[in-house]
Amino acid sequence: MDKNENINRSTKDNRQKGLEKSDEVLKNNDIRISVIIPLLNEEKLIKRVLSQFTDDFKKQHNVELILSDGGSTDNTLNIINSGYDKLIVNDKRTKQNISRGRNLGAKNAEGDILVFFNADTYSSDINQMFNRLKNIISHNGIVAIAYPIKVFKEESKLSDKIFHFFYNTYVRVLNFLNIGMARGECHVVTKEAFLKVNGYNENLVAGEDFDLYRRLAKFGKIYFSKEDLIYESPRRYRKYGYVKLFLLWAINAFWIIFFNKSFSKNWEPIR
Repeated sequence: MDKNENINRSTKDNRQKGLEKSDEVLKNNDIRISVIIPLLNEEKLIKRVLSQFTDDFKKQHNVELILSDGGSTDNTLNIINSGYDKLIVNDKRTKQNISRGRNLGAKNAEGDILVFFNADTYSSDINQMFNRLKNIISHNGIVAIAYPIKVFKEESKLSDKIFHFFYNTYVRVLNFLNIGMARGECHVVTKEAFLKVNGYNENLVAGEDFDLYRRLAKFGKIYFSKEDLIYESPRRYRKYGYVKLFLLWAINAFWIIFFNKSFSKNWEPIR
């Protein structure tokens, strides 16, 4: 067997190793991270999440910032006139769900790690989070990270604290059992694993977060990063209440598991 045949065989073997290749890539100090934020009429909150990704931060952590707009009709696009690296705009103004927006962002991403933030969120310590996620993902077999979620500190009520304590525990247990689960506010996934499961299911109106992590769990481990914390707007809880939302989440999860589709026909944007 000549030298070229050895090289070709080696290349083929590497491809067949699947996710094992990720460990080799992610041990490199030059890990590229793509932060993807889907947008839709987020003029009230978009500045807060974007303020975390300064030029210095992006340089320090080798980050590219991708904004994927689903057809905003408010002032969102005027507010985000700088600071991003790539902007994907739904010029056709056709209805686009959050899964489609995230997938379009991932399609244009150059990173080894994909970090999906909702536009109404922020990290408790963004530098610590990114230093940690690089170390976590580099561990053998870990393909994604899930995070505990709380509502904005200045808007937090006792009901918020109680609900999120139990729900964060529930998410942690599911991942410990390797079932796969993450709240949609923040997802961290290796790009290779994301491509293997074909990204988010764009046919799902709701439950796309649970569905993605359920599929990812078949290819590797999901780490629940209890050391980090993601804050979100309580706007949906305030409108519908925790009981109704929890029931909707549970019913949609049931339908996804058994029928591969969501129960909800529409997921109303709350702004």
